[in-house]
Amino acid sequence: MRTLRTLRRFSLITASLFLTYGQVMRAQNDGGYSPTDGGGQGALESIYVPNFPNAPFTLSLHTEWIQTLRNGGTFTEVNNRPILRDGAGRIYMERWVLTPKGSGIRSEMTVIQIDDPIAHKFYNCFVRPKVCELQISVRGLAHYDPTKLQSGALKSGKGNFLHEDLGSSSFAGLPVHNYRDTTTLNTGVLGNDAPMATVREFSYSFELGFNLASSLDSAQVGHQVFTVTDLNTNEPDPKFFEVPEGYRVVDRRKAEPATPAR
Repeated sequence: MRTLRTLRRFSLITASLFLTYGQVMRAQNDGGYSPTDGGGQGALESIYVPNFPNAPFTLSLHTEWIQTLRNGGTFTEVNNRPILRDGAGRIYMERWVLTPKGSGIRSEMTVIQIDDPIAHKFYNCFVRPKVCELQISVRGLAHYDPTKLQSGALKSGKGNFLHEDLGSSSFAGLPVHNYRDTTTLNTGVLGNDAPMATVREFSYSFELGFNLASSLDSAQVGHQVFTVTDLNTNEPDPKFFEVPEGYRVVDRRKAEPATPAR
């Protein structure tokens, strides 16, 4: 319950965080949407994994959320959770509660999510009631390209965005390209009485279409670190992309409008 109260406490400040990054998303060459890791909207937002076809994998994602205390110390919450994608671009992932690091408090799985862009179905399966809410998959097979981000001024002179290329390396056995993005807001833009910077560093895999490691430093949410471990690029078991056994499905899709009789 301590973790859930902590997440709710951050709902208001992280709503402001999304305003900040909305400015950055306009910096892409083609004017498209550039998803990012970290932040939160009532709960921590994890890494972005697209429905990228022909690039299957299984991995475990380790997350750390570090917040600074008034006395200069830190409070850290962690979790580990699996994410899988098959060759068709279907995604399976689990959501686990963040727990205080080193506390011995056991995390628990709260949600199973299955996204099928081919069948246009997205299942949000809640573990305790064993209910899957069926919605329309809207993300599709697109992925983002960090090379399209460009440095420059934010809209309406609110600050500036700096996109830095840190060169190539390898991570978890795959080649990655490393970047640093710094968004600096001018004084007074978002309740700040001095220029305020948000820094993201990430190691992007062009082969898989997402970041294998990333970090976020933000005045609003503190420091967040996402690290891929136990990466396997073999095709996962198809059973993961089926509704879990014993779960009831509730269809939340809007009904198609009836065709008028002629």
